[in-house]
Formats: sequence, structure tokens, C-alpha cells
Amino acid sequence: MDNQNRNNKGPDRNNKQGFSFVIIVTLLTAMMVFALYQFQGVSSQEKEISYDEFLKMVEDRKVDTVEVKSDRIVITAKKEKGEREAKEYYTGVIRDDTLSNKLYKAGVEYKQEIPDTTSMMVAQTIFSFLPIFLLIGMLVWMTRKMSKGGGIMGVGKSNAKMYVEKQTGVTFKDVAGQDEAKESLQEVVDFLHNPGKYTSVGAKLPKGALLVGPPGTGKTLLAKAVAGEAKVPFFSLSGSAFVEMYVGVGASRVRDLFKQAQQMAPCIIFIDEIDAIGKSRDNQLGSNDEREQTLNQLLAEMDGFESNKGLVLLAATNRPEILDPALLRPGRFDRRIIVEKPDLKGRVDVLKVHSKDVKMDETVDLDAIALATSGAVGSDLANMINEAAINAVKNGRNAVCQSDLFEAVEVVLVGKEKKDRIMSQEERRIVSYHEVGHALVSALQKDAEPVQKITIVPRTMGALGYVMQTPEEEKFLNTKKELEAMLVGALAGRAAEEIVFDTVTTGASNDIEKATKIARAMITQYGMSDKFGLIGLESIQNKYLDGRPVSNCGQATASEIDKEVMKMLKESYEEAKKLLGEHRKSLDKIADFLIEKETITGKEFMEIFHEVEGINPEEKKEPEERIAMSPVE
Repeated sequence: MDNQNRNNKGPDRNNKQGFSFVIIVTLLTAMMVFALYQFQGVSSQEKEISYDEFLKMVEDRKVDTVEVKSDRIVITAKKEKGEREAKEYYTGVIRDDTLSNKLYKAGVEYKQEIPDTTSMMVAQTIFSFLPIFLLIGMLVWMTRKMSKGGGIMGVGKSNAKMYVEKQTGVTFKDVAGQDEAKESLQEVVDFLHNPGKYTSVGAKLPKGALLVGPPGTGKTLLAKAVAGEAKVPFFSLSGSAFVEMYVGVGASRVRDLFKQAQQMAPCIIFIDEIDAIGKSRDNQLGSNDEREQTLNQLLAEMDGFESNKGLVLLAATNRPEILDPALLRPGRFDRRIIVEKPDLKGRVDVLKVHSKDVKMDETVDLDAIALATSGAVGSDLANMINEAAINAVKNGRNAVCQSDLFEAVEVVLVGKEKKDRIMSQEERRIVSYHEVGHALVSALQKDAEPVQKITIVPRTMGALGYVMQTPEEEKFLNTKKELEAMLVGALAGRAAEEIVFDTVTTGASNDIEKATKIARAMITQYGMSDKFGLIGLESIQNKYLDGRPVSNCGQATASEIDKEVMKMLKESYEEAKKLLGEHRKSLDKIADFLIEKETITGKEFMEIFHEVEGINPEEKKEPEERIAMSPVE
């Protein structure tokens, strides 16, 4: 702990010493200027006058005494009535042989200063060379600091934070939904604790591990858990902490970081967002000398330490595709640990971890919440638990119930209810038919997901209404029929508007965007187009961020893709209109009920649907009659 405290305070102490030195130099300079001002004998009470004015005062007999100094003549005027003190003036020295006679005739007492040339020369020499001595001393001090790796006022010092187990307060028990990542990191921790168990077989400690995954999946949390489990010094900093505008500062900080770490080995270094310094050196217009020097120094340091010293480098990024190949090779980062979005079991575990300190009643079913939050990451789930607790307090309850959790899911996904937005009766009818169109068309298709809730209450993220769906089980693959059902369900809202109101609105913009994305992916990525077949026409960039597709085909082929997408969407839209036209009574009945209630559950929706269609839900249905929902809005 003593070493830790010294290392933690090192950069701050260096900076404080540097600022103290600058303050001292500034004060000494100010004192020197003040002393020089006083040495020259200038009084703030003396007023400067011209030599002619001085002679005029002598002729008018207004002068009491005169003192002739080496650099000026000091004049003391006679007191006038009502004055407490005599006024003092000064003027420059002019060669005037008649001055003494004029003063004698006017009855002025005068004297001439005998200059002390020796002390004056010494004082002038001191005041002339003192600033130079101070400047030389400051430069020597800065040079010594830079030679020690600190740079000017510690600018080249590593500003990594160091933790030990008690300071992070996080262990592997606090990380859920990432069993494979925890297993890989647990081996590293165990190697640090029991190196003999591995070296006896000939195994070597991995030099580095790269944590890769989307934002919010828990990469930094895993690194903190390693700190809590390892019980060894843990240096933590961000990749951007190395990058400065001055070339060479980042490389200096890398050297200082590894120097500190080697002195305290065994230990762990964690660099978050390593893509800030690890970007590929491609010599394009976006190259940066400072970043490249920092990366080169990092590569050299990772090659420069032996794994038997117990030094491990952890790094995290969500942009592995832009990292330099030299950084990713074995021997530097021996392991790439994928921290993906949690699956159904992982989401349940994450919800349990974040809800362990939250009071919940017997209605809470975390499995249902996990099923309804497919694609959510750990940070999303933690936010949902917190929002649910806030909802419970807001509604005057002492414990969180299931409705609080579902409301929290909606808040995170589509925003809070906009109670101040009042739609006209006509707009309410349009939105109602639009949402019921989504639900009804999807319910008439077998390859769909069941509905959880339909609402026409506006939300803060822009939705005037939406259909919430929960799958019966988690799926990792989609068939072609399921994707086609998604297209029909997504365009069903626009189809309902056209059938009922004989016009269309702007409310389907998000539906069209999603449908276009699905159709294009079917053609360019999934090989589900009869025209193009099994050819990859697009590839995904930034897999862990926006997942934006990039075209891999020529302009002529891209034009044909657009035509195929339009054809697929047109067929899906016609199918949606056909289904709604055949079940117009159900559409009207459910829409009227939704206008009245504003929000209905999936159970209420299915009851009305069964009643109008004359379906007995107790009877066993054939597979093609299975009721389900497709993802919309």
C-alpha cells in the first residue's frame, strides 16, 4: 500500500512542485522590479514637471528647497494656505551653469547629492543579471525533470490510476451473462496467484488479452472484476490519456507506465478504448505522428517484458477492425475475448445481479422481462431495474412489481409517455388503425411473435403509438418465411391507413425504413433472392457499433438491387392489404376498442380477435392457424 500511495501521488506531486517553482520565480521577479523602482528613488508622491516650469517657480519664489541628484532635480514647493504638506516635484537634469545663482538670488536652499558609484554599479549589476540567473535555473530544473521521463511539469508522466481489491469493490460475482469471458480472465488471475501450477507443465502467462464487444456489454466491468480477484496492483487508464498535441509525450507516458508496472510486478495494466492509440498505421491522410509514435512505443514495451515477471496487459475496444495488425498478433495480445450481448440466460443472470438490492414483490418474473428485452446489453438491463425502482416509489409502493418492470422496459426502449401531447380525434383514429393493422396482420401469420401490448399513447422518442411483442423463445436464426412475415407485418400499418381512410400519412416512415433494411439484407447478405442467388453484395463494417453495410458491387448491380428491393416490398404491401381486407370486421372492432382504452394488452387483443372471427381458443389449431406477432415499430 505504501508503494501504491507513492505511485498514486507521484504525478500530482510533480505537478504541484512545478507550479510552486513558477510561483516562486514570479514573486522574485516582482520583488526585483519593485526594489529597482525604489532604488531609483522614484516616489509616488512626486509629480514630473518641465525644466521651464521649474525655473518659473524659482522666479516666482514658490520653491522652498531643491536637491540635485544624479538623474533628476527634486523640488519641494513652499506651503500655501490650507495645505498640510508641501508639494514635491521633479524634473530632468540639464547642464545649466547659472542655476546656482538663480537659486541663491531667490533664497532657495539647495544641495547636491554626491553619488555612491561603487554601490550603484553593484546594484545595477545584480539587477541586470538576476533575471538571467533565474531563467537559467528554471531551464536546468526543466531539463532534469524531462531527463527523468516526467516532461515539463510532469506532462510526460503516466496518469494511470492504480487499484487493489478493496478499492474496486467488484469481483466476478458482480459480472453476469459473460461466462466465457470470465472463464478466460479467471485463468489469467489464477496464473498470477499460482504460477507454479502452469509453469510445471511448460505453460507461459499470456502477455495480453483484448476485450472486444459492443458498448455496454461490460468490458470495463470485467477489467474491474479482474482487479478485485487478482489482489495485485491494477493500473487503469484510457487510450486517449496518451495522446497529446506534442509529439513524443504519449511515448514518454507509455515508458513511464511500464516502468512503474515492472517495479510493482506482478500487476495488471488495463487500457480502455485502446483504438485511440492503436489505429492501423496506413499512411493515409488521417495519420498522426504523435499517435503512431505512441503505438510504436507500446509495441516495443509489450515486446520488452518477460511473461514470467507477472505483468499482464488488458485492453478493451469496440472497433477491433481498425487496430494495427502488429498490435493484435500473438505475443502481444495472446487472447481475444469476445464480450457479446447476453443471451436469454445471460439476461436473466444480469437482471438478478442488478436486482439483488432492490425490493421486489411476488409478481416479478425476471424470465419474462429477459424474454422481452432481446438484444439488450448489461447497461440497458441495469437501467431498466433502476427505472422500475423509481416507478415503484413514484406510484407509492414499497416494492417493485412486474408492471413497473415492463414500464421500465418501455421507458428505455421508446421513452416516457408524453402526457402533454394531445392528438385530435382524427389522428387518434389513424394511429389506432395503424397499430392494429400491425398486430392483426402479424396475428394472421404463423411465422410471427405474440403481442404483449398495443398503445396509442405518444412517447418522448417520437412514437405516436407502438406494438410491443415478446417472442415465445429466444432465436438465433431467422428463416426466409419469418423474414417475409416481418416485411408484411411492418408494412401493415400503412396498408390499414390506405384501406380505412383511402389515404396515407407520414406515420409509416420508421416502418418503411425497417422493411427496406430487412429486404436489402435478404438480397445482399443472406442470399435469399432468386435473381442474385448466393452472392455477397454487401459487408458489415463496425460490427460492434452501428453495423453499417458497405456495398461490394458495381453501380449497375446496385441499381438492380434497388429494383429487387422495391419488388419485394411491393409484394409484401399487397399481401398486407389482402389480409386486412379479408378481416375488416376484426380491424374495426379492435381499433374502436383501442381508441376507447388507449392501451390494451395482448390478451385483450386476442379475445376480441377470437370473438369476431368466431375462433374457439380452446380448440387445437393446425400449424398454419397459430396466432403470433411480427416485430414492428
